[in-house]
Parts: sequence; C-alpha cells; structure tokens
Amino acid sequence: MRFRVARVVTEVLAPGVLVALLLMAVGFHAGSWWGVGAAIFTAGIPMAYVVRGVRRGRLTSHHIPEREHRRGPLLFGLASVVVGTVALVLLGAPRELLALLAAGITGLVVFALVTAYWKMSIHAGVAAGTVAVLIAVYGPVALLGVPLVPLVGWSRLVLKAHTLGQVVAGTLVGAVIAGTVFPLLR
Repeated sequence: MRFRVARVVTEVLAPGVLVALLLMAVGFHAGSWWGVGAAIFTAGIPMAYVVRGVRRGRLTSHHIPEREHRRGPLLFGLASVVVGTVALVLLGAPRELLALLAAGITGLVVFALVTAYWKMSIHAGVAAGTVAVLIAVYGPVALLGVPLVPLVGWSRLVLKAHTLGQVVAGTLVGAVIAGTVFPLLR
C-alpha cells in the first residue's frame, strides 16, 4: 500500500506536472494565458523528448533513474526552455512569467551540473521551488502547499529512487533558487 501511494504521489507531483501548473498559475496571476505557451516549452516538449527516449529504449523510465542518463534530457530541456523564453520575451510576455522562466533556467543549469557527479532529487527540488514561488506570488495562503514538499521527498525515498541526502539537497537547492531568483527578477 505504501509503495502504491508513493508511486501515485511521484506521478501526480512529478516535475513536469508541477512546472506546467506553476507556469499557468503565475501566468494567470500576471493577467494572461502566457503560462500555457511557457508550459509547452518547459514541460511538454522536454517530456515528449523523454517519452521518445523511453520508447526507443535509450531511457528506462520517464523519471530517468540512472544518473548517467540524465544529462542529455536535462540539456535538451534547458535548450527548450531557453528557446521558449526567447520567444516569450520577443512576444512581450509578462515580467513575472519571464522571472519564473529565468529561475527555471537557473535550476536546470545547477541540476545539470550536479547530475554530472551526483543524483540530486529533481522531484524534491521542483516541489520546493514550486511552493517557494507560490508563496512569493500568492502570499501566506500558499503555505498550505508546504506539506507537499516532504510528501514528494517521502515518495522518492519509499520508491528507493534517492537517498535522504539526495532528497534534502534537491529540496534545499530548489527552494533557494526559486526563492531568490524569482523574487529578484519579478
């Protein structure tokens, strides 16, 4: 039962899902639907790349459990986010959304660099970063999302996808990047 719940949590609160929903929430807060376009470049296109890798047998799972397999998808995702961000800048997207994209690019760079040596939890980092951004945008009411962060960490531990150190490091890195880059640029 514990394993099944952990699997559901890992899927429902996966990085691509959280990033897409966060971009739409921030875009909506900025008074527009720009977040949908941003979600295509930051979650949709990179996830399609990963699914294609799984179908072709180059990746074992859409969660990319092998550290050595993460670099390519992270770099592809980074390229997709950069292209999407440039397009959104040129089209006049709201500053708040662009600040979130800049925080996402920063996070991707840091996680890609660390992944070359160690398997930090991207699930935990994105969960913590999502809550940090929601608190910055929506205020104290977003504190209701804080329990989702340890829940995601718990799921990654139960599934034996990460060690406690990898989950804690991912959580801290995600929270620090999102909690500093986004507010500074918005």
